Amino acid sequence: MTENPHVSGSYWLHTAPGGAPRLALDEDLRVDVAVIGAGIAGLSAAWELARAGRTVAVLEAGRVAAGVTGHTSAKLTALHTLVYDRLRRTRGAEAARLYARSQTEAIERAAGIVDELGLDCDWETRSAYTYVLGEDRVDEVRAEAEAAAEAGLPAAFTTETGLPFPVAGAVRVSGQAQFHPRKYLLALAADLEAHGGRIFEDTVVHGLEEGSPCRVSTGTGATVTAADVVVATHYPVFDRALLFARLSPRRELVVAGEIAADRDVEGMYITPDENTRSVRTAPLDDPARRLLVVTGEHFTPGTGDTRERFGRLSDWAARHFPGADLTWSWATQDIDPTDTVPMVGPLHQGARHTWVATGFGGWGLSGGIMAGRLLSRQITGEECAWSGLYDPRRLRTAVREAPALLKTQAEVAKHFVGDRLRPVPPVDALPPGEGAVVRAGGDKLAVYRDEDGALHAVSPRCTHLGCLVGFNAAERAWECPCHGSRFGIDGKVIEGPATKPLERRDI
Repeated sequence: MTENPHVSGSYWLHTAPGGAPRLALDEDLRVDVAVIGAGIAGLSAAWELARAGRTVAVLEAGRVAAGVTGHTSAKLTALHTLVYDRLRRTRGAEAARLYARSQTEAIERAAGIVDELGLDCDWETRSAYTYVLGEDRVDEVRAEAEAAAEAGLPAAFTTETGLPFPVAGAVRVSGQAQFHPRKYLLALAADLEAHGGRIFEDTVVHGLEEGSPCRVSTGTGATVTAADVVVATHYPVFDRALLFARLSPRRELVVAGEIAADRDVEGMYITPDENTRSVRTAPLDDPARRLLVVTGEHFTPGTGDTRERFGRLSDWAARHFPGADLTWSWATQDIDPTDTVPMVGPLHQGARHTWVATGFGGWGLSGGIMAGRLLSRQITGEECAWSGLYDPRRLRTAVREAPALLKTQAEVAKHFVGDRLRPVPPVDALPPGEGAVVRAGGDKLAVYRDEDGALHAVSPRCTHLGCLVGFNAAERAWECPCHGSRFGIDGKVIEGPATKPLERRDI
C-alpha cells in the first residue's frame, strides 16, 4: 500500500496564500449584521448584505477561507450524488424542484460575480456525474436521473463518461462548474471590504446574547453589537434548537497531483461506491498538464487509521491514473443533516434576529452561496420561495427524520459511553510519532509522543460536550467523534463546534 504518513496541505491554500493576516477585533463595535465564520457561507452572506446596504462585520477564528472551504474538492454543482429521488420520495416533487432551482441559481450567482468582478479563479464549465459500478445499483441512478430532470435540471442517464474505467450507469447534469475556491473567496472578501464590510481574523466567538440588539462576545474581550447575527461556522458554535441532534460530522481525504492534459476526465464525478470516490481535474500554468483531484474514504473523525485510508485512496488513484504524480494530500470535513437538506434560516423557534447556515452534506460550495443569498433576503425582509425548504425549524419532517436521527444519536451515545469503558494502554506503550488516550498515574490522558520521545499531554475530554477525543495520526490532530471538534497536539482548537482548547496536563 502507498505510504502517506502525513498530509502535505491543501493545494488551494498553497496556491492562494492570501497575504498578510487581518487584524483581530480589539475594540467594541456596532454594525447592522455580525457574521460568525469566513467560509463560503459566511462571506457570501456578508457580501450580499453589504451590497444590500447593511454594515457588516465578519468574525473568523482563523483565516479567511482557510477552514473547510479551503480544503474542499471545489465542485460547484446542483447534482448532489443521489439527492433528488430521495427528496421526491420524502418531501415531494415540489421540494425537489425548489432544491434544484435554489442550487442552480447559486451557481449562476457565482458565475455572475466572477464576470462582474473580473475574477481569475480558474472557472471552468463542466458536466457533473454521479456513477455506480455495479448493475445492482443502476436502477438508483436511473431514478435519480428521472427525478433530477423532473426537478428542472438538464439531467440524463448515461453509460458513457470520461473516466478511464467502465461504469454501469451514471446521471449526467450539464452546465455545472468548477473553480479555485480560495481565489474566489479572497477576491470576494476584498470586494466586501471595498464596500465597507470589515473582516477580523484570529477572533474566536465565545458568547451570543440575543435581543434587540444582539451582542457577540469574543476571546479578545471585545463585543460586537448588531441588529442581526449569522452563525456560519460550518458546525454551529451555538445550539439553541437541538441542531446537534440532527447533524453528524464526516471527514474525507483528498490526494492530488499532475497528469497529462490529454488524460483529462472532462467532467466532475462522484460515486457512493467504494466508500465514496470523487474525481475532477483543474487547470495548471502549463497547458499540457492538469491537476488530478481525487477524494474519498469518508469516516467519523477520531476513528480508525487515517494513514491507512490515505494509502487506499492513493492506491486507487495510482491504479486508475498510472503515472500521476500525487504530491498533494489533505482532508476535509462535512456535516450531514439527518434529512438530507441543509439548515439555513432562523437559529431556533423563537429566533428573530439570529440565523444559521449548516448541514451542507459535502456540497457546501453551491449550498454556501445559496445560504448567503437566502439569509440576506431574510434579514432584509425579502420573500424567497425556498425559505421553508431549508428552514432549520422544520418539524413536518420530524417523523421521516426519526430513524436517521436515532441512528445519529446512537453513534454519539456509543462514543460518549463506550469510549469511556474501552481499555486504554499505559503511556509507556506509546511509540514515537503516535498519539492515543492512555493511562498515566491513574488518569486518562490524551498523549502524543513526538519523534524525539517527548510527551505532550492534554485532557481527553472535548470541551464542547465532553466526549473523548481520538488521535488522527496522518493529520496529527485530536478529533471528537461525537460532533467533529478538532484540536492540535497542544490542545488548541483547529475546528469547532468547540471554542475552548483541551486543557494541558503535566505528565
